Amino acid sequence: MTTFTLPKINTRFLTTALIAGAFATIGFDLFGQFVSPALKSVAAPYLGAKLAPVALANQSLGVISGLGAKTISSLGIGHAMHTLTGLLLYPLGYALAARPISNAVAKLPWWLTGAAYGVALFVFALYVMAHLVAGNPAFLGWSGITWVALWGHMLFGIITAGVFHYRST
Repeated sequence: MTTFTLPKINTRFLTTALIAGAFATIGFDLFGQFVSPALKSVAAPYLGAKLAPVALANQSLGVISGLGAKTISSLGIGHAMHTLTGLLLYPLGYALAARPISNAVAKLPWWLTGAAYGVALFVFALYVMAHLVAGNPAFLGWSGITWVALWGHMLFGIITAGVFHYRST
């Protein structure tokens, strides 16, 4: 039976998390801001929308804090949260939860674990934060932005998994 083991937390681990987060966040933002809109004429409704993660962060944090999205936005808190989440929190979630669970339960290939983690991030962002916290329709009503968010979060997960995989071999 395979056991659940957490990675050793050291400088290399934290550096890997930051590298993974940097590349994955850049990939996510480039996909959501440029690639998807550029493909609107050939891949709608599954691509074409432009992601707005900072706007969602502003809205969610505005509700949580009671300050409102405009105040959160004017303070730059939504940008800071998007950056912190992408650079560190989501990569740590992959390394400390998704990867160990996958290794213990199913031994999935790294890229499939990354894609599955991306789907989990998508559910967290568009159901938990956008719907349960911010009050938007679940999964933003399955509009065009929903599909772009799904692909973008899967890309984020695959890039994160790839960096951890290649830096651990």
